[in-house]
Order: sequence, then structure tokens, then C-alpha cells
Amino acid sequence: MVKKPVISAAEAAAKVREGDSLMVGGFLACGSPHTVIQALMGAGTSGLTLICNDSGSHDFKSGKITGVGHMVAKKQFKKMICSHIGLNQETQRQMNAGETTVDLVPQGTLAERVRAGGVGLGGILTPTGLGTEVEQGKQVITVGDRLFLLELPLKADVAIIKAKKADRAGNLVYAATARNFNPLMAMAASLVIAEVEEIVEVGDIDPNEVHTPSIFVDVLVKAERLEW
Repeated sequence: MVKKPVISAAEAAAKVREGDSLMVGGFLACGSPHTVIQALMGAGTSGLTLICNDSGSHDFKSGKITGVGHMVAKKQFKKMICSHIGLNQETQRQMNAGETTVDLVPQGTLAERVRAGGVGLGGILTPTGLGTEVEQGKQVITVGDRLFLLELPLKADVAIIKAKKADRAGNLVYAATARNFNPLMAMAASLVIAEVEEIVEVGDIDPNEVHTPSIFVDVLVKAERLEW
């Protein structure tokens, strides 16, 4: 049994390099690794490509920012591959001003592209987006009497994910709907950093309760209570 290193958030942030592609788990900040996100803000690493369900939220009127939206506000992303940016006015501003590139991907397609990257598929076939702007520049394939778009897999240099519990080997358990994109992203990156609320000994997690096996996890970070 190999125990996974438990490192600080700052040490985890240092593993993300300028220009890396970065998967961030979570769904509108639910299940997002907030401790590592804050450390990445402090590190100021930029030129990143974000792969995430959304870009967090940023409301200009209230000033409230959530999730990965904190990194958007610091202009750390040169490109964002997301399914939803409607709650982040700063993402919209940067996109319209040409300060960043935003690739909007239908949510189910985004999830399947990440899964395809994790399990080694050459792509997925989906009817979603046929006849719309989503189809532009993509290969259309006929299967039987139906048309499908070929969507290519997504992989990343680093994934930062969030789990409720881990054992020392790196087996992960997620909390309810906070599971969302986290298990998929854990399979689709060269380096996987798991932020966890609790770390227990090997054997303390029932094998039937493991959502992400330890083989996919490289390092652990203990989640902290944050004051943004």
C-alpha cells in the first residue's frame, strides 16, 4: 500500500505551471476545491486554460464572487472551456473585450468529453448541437439513419478536485451532488490534486463506498475554512 503525500495548498498551487490546462471540479462552486483555488490566486499563475462546468460567479453590483470566479477576476485564464458563464459578469466582460477565449460546450457533451479523455476514447458521438453554431468546424458522422457530431476528448495537465473524505492511500468519497464533475476529472489529468475535508486510515472506508480509486490520485490537500 502506497500512502499519497499530504501537502499544503501552497505546495499544490506550485505544481500548476504557467500555460497549463487546468480541470476544476464543481458545479457552480458546489464540490469545488476552494482551498487550492485560493492558493492559486495567491500564486498568481496565469496563461491557464480552464476546463470546468462553469466559471463560478461574479456579480458586479454586489461584488460577490464564488468558486473559480476568483481566478477569473485575477485574469489567470487565457481560455475557458465551460458549459455555463451566465452568472459570471467578469467572464462575459473579458470574453467581449477579447481578453480571454471562451469555448462554450453543452453540459452533457462537456462531461462526456472529459470522460472520454479519462478512459482513452478517441471521441464521442452526440446529436447535441447539430444545426447550430456548435456544429461549426466539426465532423458530422452518419450512424444508421442518424447524424452525430464527433466531439474530441478533453484531458488536462492538472486536475484539482474536491472530496469529502480520503484515506491515506488516496481513495476518495464525495458528498452527494458535490460528486458532479470530480470523478470524471480525476481520470482525465496527468496530475490529480484532491482537496479533502477528512483524511482517515486505510481500511476506514468501506471499499464499496469508494467513488474514486486511489490509482487516479497523486496528492492530497486538507481543506481549510476560508475567509475570502
